[in-house]
Amino acid sequence: MSHTFDADELYLDANATSPVLPAAIAAALDAMEGRFGNPSSSHACGLRAKQLLDATRARARRVLGAGPGRVLFTSGATEGIQTAVLSALCALRERAAAGDVCGDLLLYGATEHKAVSESLAHWNRLLGTGLTLQALPVDAEGRHRLDILRELAPRAAMVCTMAANNETGVVSDLDGIARTLRESGSRAYWMVDCVQALGKLPLALADTRIDYAPFSGHKLYAPKGIGILYVRDGAPYTPLMIGGGQEAGQRSGTENMAGIAALGAVLAALEEGATFRSHAEMAAMRARLAAALGEAFPAIVHNTPPHNALPTTLNFAVPGMASKELLDLFDAAGLRVSAGSACSAAKAAPSYVLDAMGLPLWRSGGAVRLSFGPLATIGFIDAACARIRRCGQALRDAVLVPSALSDASHGLLQLSADGRHGWIAFDLAARACVVIDPPLALAPRISSMIAAMIGSMSELHGLSVAAVLGTGADPDGAAARAALRAALGLATNDPGMLGWPGDAAELAVGALVLARLPAEGTRAGYLLDTPDGVRLAFTGDADGARLQAPSGRTLVLCHAADIDGLAFRAAGNADAGSDAAQLAPMQLEAAALDGFLRSHPDALLVDVREQAEAAAGACVLHGRAAVNVPLSRLAEHLGHFLAAPRPLVFVCRSGNRSARAALCLRRAGHAQAWTLNGGMALALG
Repeated sequence: MSHTFDADELYLDANATSPVLPAAIAAALDAMEGRFGNPSSSHACGLRAKQLLDATRARARRVLGAGPGRVLFTSGATEGIQTAVLSALCALRERAAAGDVCGDLLLYGATEHKAVSESLAHWNRLLGTGLTLQALPVDAEGRHRLDILRELAPRAAMVCTMAANNETGVVSDLDGIARTLRESGSRAYWMVDCVQALGKLPLALADTRIDYAPFSGHKLYAPKGIGILYVRDGAPYTPLMIGGGQEAGQRSGTENMAGIAALGAVLAALEEGATFRSHAEMAAMRARLAAALGEAFPAIVHNTPPHNALPTTLNFAVPGMASKELLDLFDAAGLRVSAGSACSAAKAAPSYVLDAMGLPLWRSGGAVRLSFGPLATIGFIDAACARIRRCGQALRDAVLVPSALSDASHGLLQLSADGRHGWIAFDLAARACVVIDPPLALAPRISSMIAAMIGSMSELHGLSVAAVLGTGADPDGAAARAALRAALGLATNDPGMLGWPGDAAELAVGALVLARLPAEGTRAGYLLDTPDGVRLAFTGDADGARLQAPSGRTLVLCHAADIDGLAFRAAGNADAGSDAAQLAPMQLEAAALDGFLRSHPDALLVDVREQAEAAAGACVLHGRAAVNVPLSRLAEHLGHFLAAPRPLVFVCRSGNRSARAALCLRRAGHAQAWTLNGGMALALG
C-alpha cells in the first residue's frame, strides 16, 4: 500500500495501554512453543510450565513487596477489582449476620475508574448487603479530601481509592489515607487500584494497611488479558471463579501461561532495574514535553499540578479548543494521545474526573491526556516535542485562506460548539468579514481567528468586521454577539435588529453581497450572493422553503443548529423524507480504495480534515494527493461539486466527518459521493 501520513507514529497514550516489551513477546512465544504444558499436569511438560508459573509468582512477590500476602494471576484489573469487592462484601455480610458492627458505607474516590463504582454497585445489589455507596470528594488538585474521610471513616465498611489516577496522573496520599483510617479506628476493608503504579511508584504492599491491590499487565508493556491481585495476609478472600481449583483454589481456570510468562519478563526488567527509566528521568522527559506544549499553545492550562502527579502524565486544555479538535490535530502529526480514559473515549462528555476536581466545563470538556511509559527514550521525547511544535505552528497558520478549488479570495467558514453553528463570510482581498450566529462558547476563538487573519497576511493592515449578526434562532444569541463584539473591541450592544447595521437593505463584504430578508417577529434571515454562482441563506432553524435560487445557481441553506443531521443543505433537492437507503453515503472500504481510484481516474480525493490537520500531516493515498476542503468550508464548495459532477471520495481521520460530507452531497443530489469507511486510520494501518 502506498501512502504518506506520518506512518512512523509516536504513541503517547501509555496510560490507556502500552506496546509489548520485546522480551515479553519472546517469553510469551517460548511459553507457547516450548513450555505449552498445563501447569496442573504432573508430567514433564506440565512441570516445566509449573516451574515458570511459580518463578513468575515469586518474582511478583518481590517486586510488589507482597510478603506473606496472596498473589494470584487474573485476566486484568477489572477481574481483580471484582474479586476484591466480592471478597470484602461477602465478609461484611457474614459479620453483619453475626451481629458485628461493620459500617454502612461503601466509600470510593470520586475520581476512581468506573470499574470500581460499578463493581461496588453490582455486588452490593447481588449480595443484598444493603450498604450505601458514597463518593469521597477530591480537592482542586485531585487528591482525596482527608477531612471528609475522617468524618465518614467510622461509618465506612469498605474504602476504595487509587494509587494514581489514570486520566490526570494525580498520585494519592496513601499514607494520609492510612493514617486517617488508623486514627479513626476504622475497620473498613481498603482496596487500592494500583494499575498506574507499577513501574512508576515504589511498592511495598506488605508494609501498608492495604487489603487488596489489583494490577493490569498491559499498562506496563505486558499483553492484554493478564493481571495480578494482591490480598493482604489475613484479609478475607472469596474466589470469583470456582472450578478446577487452579491458583491453589483461589482462581479457577487454566492459567494464561503466555500472558504470565510475558508479565514475568516485565517484572524481571523491573527487578533488575536497568531497562526502565528512573523517576527523575521520567520527570525530566515530562518537563520537556510540557515546555514544547507551552511553545505550541501559549494559552495552555495544565489540569494537574506536576508535584502531585505521575512523572509520565500530562493533562491539559487549550482555551477555545475542544479536546476532539486537539486530538485530530495531534493525530494528523502522527502523535497518538487521548482525551482521558480509553474506556470512556466513545462517550462524548466532559471528564467526570476533572468535574470532580471542580474544574470549569471548558477544561473538563477540552482536556487532553498525554502519557508515556518508563521505556521512553530522550530521542522519542524529542521527536514528540518536534511534532508538538509542528502542531502549534499548523494551528497558527490555519487562518482563513482562499478556496482550495479556485483562486477566489472569499469564502464561508462554519464554526460549531455545543450543538450550535455559526458562520463567517469573508473576503480577504477586501479585508472584510461578517459573522452570523456566533456560538457563545466560541466568542474568544472567533476574535483570535480574526486577529490571526490580520497577522498572517503581510499585505493587509487591518480586517474589518462589517457586522455581527443573529437570526434569532439561538437563545444565547444576544449574549454571544455581545461577547464577540466585546472581544473585537466593539460596542457590546447590537446596532440594530439582531445586529444589522442601519436601515440598508444590503451589506457589502468585498465581492460578497449580504441582503437582509424581511423579519418575521423576532427572527431574521440573510442571503449572501457570491460571484461564483452560489447563493447562501442563513435562516437559523427555518427551512428556507420560500427562498429560490436563480436559474443555474445553487442555494445553500446554512442553519444555526443541525436539521436532519446536517448544518447545511442544498435547497430544492432531497430531504429527510426521501428514501433513506438512496440518500445514505456510499461506503468505500480501505482495501478497495486503490482499485477504485484506478478505475475512476477522474475521481477527486477530498480531505475534509481541518486546515491545521492537513498542515500537520498531508494526506496522500496510493499516490493520489487529496485536496483539502475542510468540513467547516464545505458549504461554500457545495455549488462547485454539484456544478461539475465527478466521483468524490471524502476522507478524514476516522471516517466520521467524511461520512457527513458524503451524506450532504448525496442529499444535495450528487450520485457519486463516497466516504472512506474507517478513514485514514484504517487506510494507512
